[in-house]
Amino acid sequence: MSPGGLSRLKYTICRGGVRYTDKMSKSKDTLPLDELDRRLLGLLRKDARMPIVRLSKSLGISRASTYARLQKLQDTGVIEGFTVRVNPELERRQIRAHVLIKVKGKLARAAEKQLHSMPEIITLHAISGVYDLIAELEASSAVELNELIDRIGELEGVEETTSSILLATKWSRRDRV
Repeated sequence: MSPGGLSRLKYTICRGGVRYTDKMSKSKDTLPLDELDRRLLGLLRKDARMPIVRLSKSLGISRASTYARLQKLQDTGVIEGFTVRVNPELERRQIRAHVLIKVKGKLARAAEKQLHSMPEIITLHAISGVYDLIAELEASSAVELNELIDRIGELEGVEETTSSILLATKWSRRDRV
């Protein structure tokens, strides 16, 4: 550690608090968030397209300061991108399913890459247990969903799949602010 204490270290926000690692790491530096950063993130969660003028008025700071904070949050990886929320009526017309996927060990990375190329797969998680992955799929019809599940089962490295159609979402924390 340098004579100045933490000057050679970078901060990374993690679930357990702030983790300190050497600055020589190739990952982007992540700085602790202050109250204005948290408020800015809250506003953007509600409306990611909110203009800088409205953001700055809501935060009570200049447009230049707001822009600089937004840029800092992007540069440090706190904000990884911007997204859209789809109209719930459209989502109700979609058929969603979870597919448990068992893959051959040496072909796991290749299978993940192939799965990533399928736009109908919304999320892919590594899991513990008998299966290795769980994918959340979205399709416009039962026929399309069936074809997608068949395509997943035919991928090199996929040994077995088990699917469950989602009938209704009782609640979700995904859009919480």
